[in-house]
Amino acid sequence: MNSISIRALLVRGMLAGLAAGVLALVVAYLLGEPRVDSAIAFEDAHSHEHEMEVVSRSLQSTAGLATGVLVFGVAVGGIAALAFCFALGRTGRFGPRATAVLVSAGALTAVYVVPFLKYPANPPSVGDPGTIGKRTTLYFLMMVLSVLLAVAAVILGKRLAPRLGNWNATVSAGAAFLVVVGLAYEFLPAINEVPKDFPAALLWQFRLSALAIQLTLWTGFGLIFGHLAERHLLPRTAPAHDADGTTARTTAPVS
Repeated sequence: MNSISIRALLVRGMLAGLAAGVLALVVAYLLGEPRVDSAIAFEDAHSHEHEMEVVSRSLQSTAGLATGVLVFGVAVGGIAALAFCFALGRTGRFGPRATAVLVSAGALTAVYVVPFLKYPANPPSVGDPGTIGKRTTLYFLMMVLSVLLAVAAVILGKRLAPRLGNWNATVSAGAAFLVVVGLAYEFLPAINEVPKDFPAALLWQFRLSALAIQLTLWTGFGLIFGHLAERHLLPRTAPAHDADGTTARTTAPVS
């Protein structure tokens, strides 16, 4: 794959990330924001201190939300497109669409689901402000570790495939990934700062909505980018006219 193709796929990845970000934005606004409002109302009802808002809540839930989600979508779309360029042809006999879906599923699992299961998302009013630095560090440590372990699992599966076969190698690499992730869960410190009187239903609704946003983002990206990448990489059949005037079928790359 030459630099021109990589550049073209990078642009398509960012566009696909933007489109997937729009889908995730709709889910975030419809599912996430009502839970955030409920959590803020709970905090206001149980707090005697009233802080002045630097940015209004209405701006946060509209323009602020849109900016954050769309910028995130474009950024991860570009990164995932580069990962696609590396993975295409190296993870088995998968075409562009299948490779894009596999990259998206792997990113969703490694970047979000694995850290989420150890350190799930919490709404406002949950968590001690004094430990925010520690919580952020632990979350990103878990995310980086998960990504590195996922890459190591892919490499392990490739090396085991000649001896064990593709299926057994995949199962063995996946099992090794789960074992090491389980050890990380065990040794990394747990954080539980949910107030005892915080509504359990609201907590889980918020966490499920956060998971739904990421699921929408990565699913949308995989499907959209897979379509764009296939149109770019695979030739299409186009009509051409021979010298005698008859029509022949030729192939031309999609730009």
